[in-house]
Amino acid sequence: MGLEFAIYFLAAFFEILGCYSFWMVFKLQKSSFWLFTGVVSLVFFAYLLTKVNLEFAGRAYAIYGGIYIISSLAWLFLVEKQAFNKWDIIGSLVVFAGICIILFGNQKAISSI
Repeated sequence: MGLEFAIYFLAAFFEILGCYSFWMVFKLQKSSFWLFTGVVSLVFFAYLLTKVNLEFAGRAYAIYGGIYIISSLAWLFLVEKQAFNKWDIIGSLVVFAGICIILFGNQKAISSI
């Protein structure tokens, strides 16, 4: 299970890096070199999501969506140096509960078949 979460968080890092690279070029007027970084990061992100051990892509993407939200808030804090507010924290807890319900609930359903 730890490896699954590691893959999800690594995928989120590369998706956020990829999107942030485009943000830097088009919003912050940084070098167009960042577009290359963005494309490579997004390709790696998509590849990583194929490595999770779930039967259906939609379920993998639903779990990933929650991981992405949590990772985006970590990016906000660590890279953009912005503090969390109470809504960020409450939202993250709700999202984490949803991730656990989808992930662990489906594992029990699969193992009982």
